[in-house]
Amino acid sequence: LSILINDISPLLVSGRRFNNLTSVYLARHTPTGMQVAVRITDLENCSEEHLKALQNEVVLSHFFQHPNVMTLWTVFTAGSWLWVISPFMAYGSARHLLKTYFPEGMSEALIGNILFGAIRGLNYMHQNGYIHRNIKASHILISGDGLVSLSGLNNLYSLVNNGQKSKVVYDFPQFSTSVLPWLSPELLRQDLSGYNMKSDIYSVGITACELANGHVPFQDMPRTQMLLQKLKGPTYCPWDINTFPHGESRMKNSRSGVDSGIGESMTRTMTSERLQLPFSKTFSPAFHNLVELCLQQDPEKR
Repeated sequence: LSILINDISPLLVSGRRFNNLTSVYLARHTPTGMQVAVRITDLENCSEEHLKALQNEVVLSHFFQHPNVMTLWTVFTAGSWLWVISPFMAYGSARHLLKTYFPEGMSEALIGNILFGAIRGLNYMHQNGYIHRNIKASHILISGDGLVSLSGLNNLYSLVNNGQKSKVVYDFPQFSTSVLPWLSPELLRQDLSGYNMKSDIYSVGITACELANGHVPFQDMPRTQMLLQKLKGPTYCPWDINTFPHGESRMKNSRSGVDSGIGESMTRTMTSERLQLPFSKTFSPAFHNLVELCLQQDPEKR
């Protein structure tokens, strides 16, 4: 244990997570000179739910073997501290790239490369009977050589129980409110219909909009309005010069139709946000179609 600790030379503190219970370091593995990410968590002050999430992440990271799924190199405890050593992803998360270099959204080509890697990792999880339940740009990590890895494994749920694979899930964890914009309507509804792997496909569509627009969909909406918007529409979409071709006239036309008030509010919100962003990029019909298929309210149509 002392050898493992002594072999890690801290370079800088890169962040904190889980209510400041976890410190994240960029470090160098002394024997090889390789940079690694080090997460150190105070187990004594962790809640039971947090401990369960950490256990889930550690177990699954050893179970999954796929280049597009984030792996942990080693995990050990030192006293009451949990040390997690993982590969250093030089470009950080897709969300970090958005905030730092693409505040108005990424190009379609870049989005395609990022989503391709993330969806390969997600498909591998689905093939092994797991629902991710936490797909978003901050959980898509990119290495220095461009490898895309899907992280955020602490909320995964297995459809396989006692050798039997369930068709739907009725497990509704206490998600942080910050995750709600990415969650599917059926997962938010929490009713007897349950949800399945298709809920992850909805999250992929929201993430595609996040990368395209540089803005998290529904982020500034009250939670009740967000749920109604997801249940009744209109569907969120990538913003480009064709999304609101007539600006205010589109907004006025929406007021003339019969509507619950949610669609009208959403159109006003999206229009006002679009008018504040002076870009003139376009996305292909194929990309718009992809997002539309992912964000279908009926899971079976995704």
